[in-house]
Amino acid sequence: MTSRLDRHAHIATLRTRRLPIPDAEVHQVPAALDDSGLVSEVEPLVAQSTGRSRTLGVRSLLLGMCLAAARNAGTVTLTSVTNLLYFALSDQAREQLGVPRYPDHANGFEAAYGVVRRLFHRIEEAVDPSPLPKNHRLDRDLVACLLSEADPDELTRKRSLMPWIANRILAMSLRDAHVLLEGRWNGSAALDATVIGTYAKGLSSDSPVTASDPDAGWYVRTAKHKDPLVTDVPAQERVKKRLFGYDACLVVARDPDHDGAPLPDGSANPDVVPSLVVAFSLDKPSHRPSEVALEALQHVDPRYPRGYLAGDRLYPDQKAHKFQLPIRALGYQPVYDYAKDQLGVQAQFAGAELIEGNWYCPSMPQPLKDATKDLVGKKIDKQTWINRIRQRTAYLFMPKQRTDAEGHRRMMCPAEANRGQCSLKPYTLGRGIHLPLIDPAPSPVGSPTACTQRTITLPPEAGAQLWQPLQYGTAEWQRVYFRLRNAIEGMNGFGKDPFYERLESGGTRRIRGIAAQAILLAFQLAHANKRKLAAWAGRIALHGDHPHRRPTRRRKTKPLGTWTPEGYLTETTA
Repeated sequence: MTSRLDRHAHIATLRTRRLPIPDAEVHQVPAALDDSGLVSEVEPLVAQSTGRSRTLGVRSLLLGMCLAAARNAGTVTLTSVTNLLYFALSDQAREQLGVPRYPDHANGFEAAYGVVRRLFHRIEEAVDPSPLPKNHRLDRDLVACLLSEADPDELTRKRSLMPWIANRILAMSLRDAHVLLEGRWNGSAALDATVIGTYAKGLSSDSPVTASDPDAGWYVRTAKHKDPLVTDVPAQERVKKRLFGYDACLVVARDPDHDGAPLPDGSANPDVVPSLVVAFSLDKPSHRPSEVALEALQHVDPRYPRGYLAGDRLYPDQKAHKFQLPIRALGYQPVYDYAKDQLGVQAQFAGAELIEGNWYCPSMPQPLKDATKDLVGKKIDKQTWINRIRQRTAYLFMPKQRTDAEGHRRMMCPAEANRGQCSLKPYTLGRGIHLPLIDPAPSPVGSPTACTQRTITLPPEAGAQLWQPLQYGTAEWQRVYFRLRNAIEGMNGFGKDPFYERLESGGTRRIRGIAAQAILLAFQLAHANKRKLAAWAGRIALHGDHPHRRPTRRRKTKPLGTWTPEGYLTETTA
């Protein structure tokens, strides 16, 4: 029978069999950490002039969090950080980082954990834009009192610090990709808010107390995004998804000029960098979507160009001065799809009509104006819609010159642009039957300015809510819009993979509050970027050799269409 001493000795042996962290792995992190500027920004926020000296530095804590994220698929817990820093590093690495030794027993671990926990919460509190205590269910009256007593300027300052810190963590994952992105990415991106859970139980809005994460909110999706508390919601519009947490607004880089298809041998194209998250921001679900999106866009690395920006139908529905005009001021060109009530003629300027984001001649035939409305209403088929979109081009206003520094642009009507012939401008007639003849109907108030002048000057606010530079529905618009939208939907699914980052699961971020959630989410998104880059690099055939990863499988069997009647028709019998 095994004695108590022998049993304890055996358990002690099991305890010592932790996987140590090689020094080489530790030495890979400091360069990226120092280049990010994160340490120099955070240290002043947690500096203390009184009390005992801190035994763990900011740089060492962040390094430990980077190591924990790399080893745990992006998930960072303070327990794992404590184990790595104090009990898995070599003595030499620990000495270089200034991490003291603690005895390997319960008291030693709790002491080390306390050091890590206190420093992390100091950082989190320094950038927390919420004055509400976490981990408690707060009375609603107390919440109202705390919010009214908080300094709005201080909260605004912290609100700007929080995404800055979070995006510097994310930027470390793009350090190796920067050389690959330069010259291979035109600055185009997709924007979308994806829901993530929080480590707290959500309560109803009429509850007398808040949830233990008072900064979070309910995300509710119905078939038509209606309020689920409304009693007359039809059965087909009831709740499809419900989650208590946050909306993470992601900016995903994608060059729509390249399709990213594998090469003929099935390997990845080394000139097409995969879609990556280049910035993000965090807030309550469906709370201030315009402001949160702009907050994320402002943290895209200024070294990169600005190109097209695609979003879902939420963004054309925003106020122009809150979203559309600011993103254009940042250098982005919007690419939209539209809801049913945004189709057809939506605005006018000097006689020109804004239809699905583009300015057209007011004399364009009504069936062309209503092309998309008729498609959605199932009055025409898709091919008829495509034909009408092509016919619209002859009525499209064209730029006379580049947009000036103030956002104004001179535009020509289609007759002036040599795309048509207009009876109001006799000098445009006689150009040939290949150009359509525009014959405006007489009006008691006279012809509009766009029909009497050679050019009109469009100010940036004209039709700004729905305007986009690409002609809606054309092949170019479809290529740009759908490639960008596919990029962000693919990235959302990639990061929510239950085998890796599990972004949607609140259990992967076990510290409550918006600031802690933003910091921990940044490590997860950074890990997703690194994982995607590694998978892409593994599928590339370097120097003509075989790729490390198995290429895309090419089926050698016959497709199902082979057995249709058409499959047996030959050129001579067809």
